[in-house]
Amino acid sequence: MTTQKSVPAKAAATTAASTTTTRKAWIKKTPVEVVLEQIGKQEEKVAGMRTELTREERELAKLQKAKTVLEAQ
Repeated sequence: MTTQKSVPAKAAATTAASTTTTRKAWIKKTPVEVVLEQIGKQEEKVAGMRTELTREERELAKLQKAKTVLEAQ
């Protein structure tokens, strides 16, 4: 004998209705489109890392100035 898990009718109806109406059609991408998309994502990631690095370098400069002041005392 096999046992089946029963899903409440209300939950099954809302799940089925929401997935069929909110999903958009799948469009197959060419390998060129996939690579171009990956390049775009990587460029965005690098740009974000550059801004983070700039922020961290400014913080380091502030701390180094504070260090020289403290060492002078």
